[in-house]
Amino acid sequence: MGWNVRFERAPAVRSFPSFRGQKNFPGWWWSATTGDHVGYESWVERDVLMVMDFDQDIVAFASQPFWLTWAADDRVRRHAPDYFARMRDGQGLVVDVRPDDRVDPATTEAFAAMGRACEEVGWKFHRTGGPDPVLRSNLRWLAGYRHQRCYQEELAQELLHVFSAPTALLRGAQQVGDQLMTLPVLYHLLWTGHLTTDLDSLVLGPAAIVRAPDLR
Repeated sequence: MGWNVRFERAPAVRSFPSFRGQKNFPGWWWSATTGDHVGYESWVERDVLMVMDFDQDIVAFASQPFWLTWAADDRVRRHAPDYFARMRDGQGLVVDVRPDDRVDPATTEAFAAMGRACEEVGWKFHRTGGPDPVLRSNLRWLAGYRHQRCYQEELAQELLHVFSAPTALLRGAQQVGDQLMTLPVLYHLLWTGHLTTDLDSLVLGPAAIVRAPDLR
């Protein structure tokens, strides 16, 4: 396999079928990171895509980017991971999405083979069942403001100034102006990491404490 291939730009090696009566819901996620659409085969995969799109350490990613083949019990087996991501430091990250209750012997073998392959080439491998509920809820909300059209330079600078000291979300937005105008910009700044709040343990709301990140 050509490990120098930019798999984060690779087309999917297999399709995402859609048919009447299927239990999963495939689709396309528009990525604010790449400005392109990335496929998913279930809502859990969509949520994992959303987390990668939000992650400031990930600069690009693609779905179903390659086949890994290996021999086991005198048979040739293969597996296409769900995602390949390129980290800001250049390292590769392979992600497979499978909830714990759906990991059977066949997928256990596939994940083990993928983990060994990634270790050999210096990539990271991560199997996930999807983000925790609170983070998932918060990112679903913020993702609605991920597009650059939600950014307004003047309002953004005023918000960054207000939240240079930790301030409640709604209070800070109202200090800058009409909340109908300022909140979309504020949510966009939270999505892009220019402002931060606790997204892991508290549902985002008016009293959420927002601050500028410590860049030291």
